[in-house]
Parts: sequence; structure tokens; C-alpha cells
Amino acid sequence: MSVKLIVGAQWGDEGKGKVVDLLSNDIQVVARYQGGANAGHTIVFDGKEHVLHLVPSGVFFPNTICIIGNGVVFDPEAFIEEVNMLKKVGISVENRLFISKKAHVITPYHKLLDKARENETSQMAIGTTGRGIGPAYQHKIKRCGIRMVDFLNFEVLSEKLRNNIIAENKVFKFIYGVDELNAEQVISKFKEYAEFLTPFIADTTLFINELIDEGKNILIEGAQGALLDIDHGTYPFVTSSNPTAGGACTGLGIAPTKIDDIIGIVKAYCTRVGNGPFPTELLNETGEFLRKEGHEFGSTTGRPRRCGWLDLVALKYSVMINGIKEIALTKLDVLDKMDEIKICTSYKFQDDTLKSFPTDLHILEKLNCEYVTMKGWKTELKNFTDFDELPIEAQEYVKFIENYVKVKVSIISVSPDRKDTIFVN
Repeated sequence: MSVKLIVGAQWGDEGKGKVVDLLSNDIQVVARYQGGANAGHTIVFDGKEHVLHLVPSGVFFPNTICIIGNGVVFDPEAFIEEVNMLKKVGISVENRLFISKKAHVITPYHKLLDKARENETSQMAIGTTGRGIGPAYQHKIKRCGIRMVDFLNFEVLSEKLRNNIIAENKVFKFIYGVDELNAEQVISKFKEYAEFLTPFIADTTLFINELIDEGKNILIEGAQGALLDIDHGTYPFVTSSNPTAGGACTGLGIAPTKIDDIIGIVKAYCTRVGNGPFPTELLNETGEFLRKEGHEFGSTTGRPRRCGWLDLVALKYSVMINGIKEIALTKLDVLDKMDEIKICTSYKFQDDTLKSFPTDLHILEKLNCEYVTMKGWKTELKNFTDFDELPIEAQEYVKFIENYVKVKVSIISVSPDRKDTIFVN
């Protein structure tokens, strides 16, 4: 029996989908613990690309049970589209895909609130996807949210929707000056959703704990990355949940003692989507090169990602707060053509050298990075299957990361395809 947790160790988009899919071959259960349809996991096999937003990445293995936990904010429309997409490519989810009764639901008023807030003239715009994620978590904390269990009682669902829409329409009219929602139209649409969703709704907290007790091999996946954590990230330019390892326990209802291994997914360079501090960002030809070589465009929105050198100060912080025991290093092949590669090893703020990651916005926005420059390998890594056969420069790059953060690299991805992966002893 093994319970493994997959954590994005940077600002998201590290390649978690590929790693979860890759490891799901010997896994009976894959469970998602936070985030919403703003996240996109891209999986490539047999020459085809598949993008998932809510369904766990293990769904392409026909015998794998998939669980969407209570920590996820659930978008009914996005889910139905995704299930229909899977059916078109021959993937059945019947009797193996389950949604927590306790998961909160994203509604049209959450999406409208999200877009209205971002459209306000403000220097502090977060750069959200406009998918209603933040407002849904806000209503969860306000204790007025709609939960999946409400779909099982249409009378309760209708009353909650109607009351919330009446309240939010006042906000739309008097604060944002946007069109109000028609409550009855929303309720009618949610009745259709209820018919589709009812077979998927379950007590997943009990279910996953029973599966653990039965000795099943379980893989837990999150969305976004640790540096976007609402508590431990670059606040306020963060997501609305806890992508860090602790979020897996609250987001699924399992005890910390049940987790056997924590794997941090680390991109061989850094990217970030949306606004907020990004110490190693490259606003030059090198940054544009990384974007084009790495196809760094959001799988959910298509937005170009900001690109920069690997930041080991930030990574060491992520290792600490997540308890990462091993690293899966992705997109190492994106660096194949580079003559030189830089790695950030410390920060300079005023007259001080910082070797720990500050989450204070006023420091992050003003610090300077100090780099070590390494020689590139100028070789296509996709052709290699063994770490010891990699060019010595590539091996040294990996070992430098390991020595700095004191964690071993166990998996190296050298292309988006699941077959192009090196497992390191």
C-alpha cells in the first residue's frame, strides 16, 4: 500500500498532469484535493494531447478510480463538457469517477463576480482566469455556498440559489453596474445539471479512507503550485486555496499520517501566469525563447506564461513547507539548445544577501537575483532513457539542483509524451 502526494513546487504549470498520468499505471485511485476548472493538466500519449480541468489525471487508465475531493470548487458546466469529451475519445467514467458531497459549487454569479472585480481599475488585479474560483471559495468561508449534496434535494438547491442570487444582484447593480442574473433561469439550468451529476456524488471522505485501509495504491494531485498558496505564497497574487501538501489532508479528509511520500514537480526553469512578483523573470529574447520552446501558453486560457530561470531559493522554500521527499524534474529538454543556463542561488535586497524566500511583497518586488552560470549540453535529450547516459552538462545541472535543495531527483521528463521519461535510481 502506498499513498503518494503530487505537489506543484513552483507557480503552477510544472507538468503535474504528465507525472500523475505516468505514475497511474500501477495506481488504483487518483484523487484531486483543491482548485477548480481554472487549472489545466495536459497529458500526451500515442501522439495525442488531452487537457483536463476537473477530472483527475488518472482517468485514462480504465481501472483507476478517480475522486474529486471536498477541497475542489466544482464547476458543473465544465465537468459535463469534460466527461463528454472523454466519452468521445473512448474513455468511460461510469462507476469510477466520484465527486465529494462536501465540494462547493461554482455558479454563474461567482463567474460574474470574478470578472467584475478583475475589470475594475486597480493596480492590484490578480490576473485570474475569470472562472469564479475566488468568489466560490469566498462564499464557502461565508457559509452561504452551494455544495454538491444540495443537488440531491432540488427544493434545498433552489432556495439557496434564489437567496444568493437576490443578494448578489444588489452587488451587480449598485457596485459593479452590470446586468443582474435571472434566478429562475439559473435554477432551471441547475435542475438539468442535477440529473447529470447525481450518479457521481458520493461520500468521498469515507470512501477514500476505506480504500486506504484496504491497502490500495493512491495518488493525490493538486492544482496550481505551492508559491500560489493562499497562506504561503506571494500574497495577494495567489490562488484561493492551499495547493501545498497540507491542503491534501483538508481537501480530501485524510490524516497526515496516511501520506507515505510527497513528490514535488519542478520545471527545469520557471514560469508564472497572471500578475505578481517573479524574481527570475526574463523580459528579453531568452524569456521569449523559453516560452516558444516550452510551448508556455495556458492550457485553460491560452495566455502566454511569463518565463524565467530556475529559482532555487524559491524551490528550497517549497521543499520545506511541503515536506517534499523527491523531485520530478520536467521540461529539461526545453534547455537543449542553450549555450549557457543560469540558476538563481540567492537574492540581494538593499545591502543584504537573502538565502531564504521572502513572501513579503515589498521585498519580492525590489530584490535582485544572484546567479550561477552553467554550460549547456546542446544535445537533444529526448533520445536518452538512462540518466548516466545523459550529457555530462545535463547531469551536472540536475545534481546542482539536488545538492542545493537536499532532495533527490527521481524522475526526469524530456518531452511531453509519457514515454519520454527517465527514472533515476
